[in-house]
Amino acid sequence: MLLRSQKPVPGYQQIGGPGSGPAARLMDFGILRLRAGETWRFAPGQERALLVLSGEMELSWGQRSVTVSRRSVFDDGPWCLSLPSDVEATARAATDDVEISVHATENARSFAPRLYGPADCRMEERGKGTMRETSTRIIRTILEDPGAAHSNLVLGEVVTFPGKWSSYPPHHHPQPEIYYYRFQPAHGFGFAMLGDEALVVRNGDTVFIPPGAVHPQAAAPGYAMYYVWVIRHLDGNRYGTPTFVPEHTWVTDPNAKIWP
Repeated sequence: MLLRSQKPVPGYQQIGGPGSGPAARLMDFGILRLRAGETWRFAPGQERALLVLSGEMELSWGQRSVTVSRRSVFDDGPWCLSLPSDVEATARAATDDVEISVHATENARSFAPRLYGPADCRMEERGKGTMRETSTRIIRTILEDPGAAHSNLVLGEVVTFPGKWSSYPPHHHPQPEIYYYRFQPAHGFGFAMLGDEALVVRNGDTVFIPPGAVHPQAAAPGYAMYYVWVIRHLDGNRYGTPTFVPEHTWVTDPNAKIWP
């Protein structure tokens, strides 16, 4: 379920899709890289969520064109263009470091395209005040119910502080999920658990989380860990609240007695 970082290539680099196992059979995923002056067309055919990772660019769809920029996924809030299956869009790079995380899935619903900016996302320090701050992390949620009930995707970002945990307490859900990682400094590492298996994850790695797999995460001391997380709603079973492993939920009590 772990796909190691691939050598970056110009243009669109496919990372996950129907051939990537059960966690990705309902979603396409890849990274688009552009240099200044280059343009990319996002063809219609699927619902798409275009999450800006870095660089300055002009995003155009319909009669609209908006210039957005992002210096760091660790320090800056996200920009994300949500598109229905029947609308095309283009990205024109203004700098050499443009990167966009592209997520796509089947969706027959018609909805208006929307550009989400930092002010439109739900940002929180989850875990704060519990577990002696060992699992306090920044969560930015972009697409979720009820605000995006038209979408088949749930999309967000997590910034895990060095030496701390995220996606904690351990939890699971029946919907498939994908994590895509970045580290600061870039030679850092962390750990992703899938059930009882622990995987070492590094900059640019991808983990495909199968339905029902428990998946807490941890960042190594000294290294901040960022990951994009995207969940695919299931027909008749949309993602809501995950199921937490019962024996570990006690740690969320602010008054929990934790050694020493």
